[in-house]
Amino acid sequence: MHFTPQPLPDWHRAVLKVGSSLLTTATGALTDEHADGLAAFVRASRSAGREVIIVSSGAVAAGRGFAAPERAAGLTGRQALAALGQTRLIALWQSFFDSPVAQVLLTHDDLRNRRRYLNARSTLRELLALGAIPVINENDTVAVDELKLGDNDNLAAIVAAVVDADVLFIASDIGGLYTANPRTDPQARPLDTVDVVTPEHLASAGGAGTAAGTGGMRTKLEAASKAAAAGIETVLFDGRDSACVARLGEGGLTGTRLKAPSTRLAARKYWLRHAPPAGRIVVDDGAANAVRGKGASLLPGGVSAAEGDFARGDVIEIADGDAVFARGIAQYAAVDVRRIARRHTRDIEAALGYSYGENVVHRDDLVVLPE
Repeated sequence: MHFTPQPLPDWHRAVLKVGSSLLTTATGALTDEHADGLAAFVRASRSAGREVIIVSSGAVAAGRGFAAPERAAGLTGRQALAALGQTRLIALWQSFFDSPVAQVLLTHDDLRNRRRYLNARSTLRELLALGAIPVINENDTVAVDELKLGDNDNLAAIVAAVVDADVLFIASDIGGLYTANPRTDPQARPLDTVDVVTPEHLASAGGAGTAAGTGGMRTKLEAASKAAAAGIETVLFDGRDSACVARLGEGGLTGTRLKAPSTRLAARKYWLRHAPPAGRIVVDDGAANAVRGKGASLLPGGVSAAEGDFARGDVIEIADGDAVFARGIAQYAAVDVRRIARRHTRDIEAALGYSYGENVVHRDDLVVLPE
């Protein structure tokens, strides 16, 4: 039995996760055999005005060619392999694109710490605005607890939420999700769509599928669950199938589509509307009209006052006088907002000695409340 062709969900920004098995040979050497087609999908998507961030495994596997097997054992050995293989991995991706490829190394700690989370978010946004192609990998060289089974699948889901992606593409060495492991059960049936990942789905998933990979179907389902909680759909497909990959560039899927219970925007708006605010920013009429009527970001020039002692990254209310009309995530702490209020964006760094960008609240982190 085969997967039934179906349309992809509508999307503008996506995260593409590529596993080690698609980038390396059985001996660990990097190969472009499958990466070439995936890169063509990225190029086609960018030509259509879309944005793609790549989360790429393969550094540890690529580094194995530089060390004797006995030197690659244990955590420190794998960390050394990651350092050796990372440059080769980025060079491989850069070879496919005329646009610059930007290497971004993260650990889960970077995304658990609110300040570092926002810094990563701002950096990735700026890279996309510059037309670069971010290639993200776990910072295996320094990670300890994070260097474990299937980490980049879950990292990709977290990155998708960080950048407000519309869809998470996971390229694997299997066609998609089945009712059982198709490598061991001839009765396994393909699942074209999954509305909700259930314990039964997780129970039927196996471990790592190849020697090069560290993740299996279970970690992909865990990643899909994380993405769904943020309103992001996940697409599983066979990255070795050139026809399947080419079909993605034409808006078609032959694989499994794991749906989200609500849209990304709806999930984010619900959270912003119901999260307890840590403070309030009062704005003038011009800023209120720009935010409310034009979907603009809130700039410091339109800020009249900051109430409370909120920190960078906290949810705050936005008010026109006494009337609260929006909520958002503050890019600056209350003490800093007071210092840059009514100033031009070009004066932020002079006033503070540093800058987190021109926005006090970015429009992607803002929801206008119903009147």
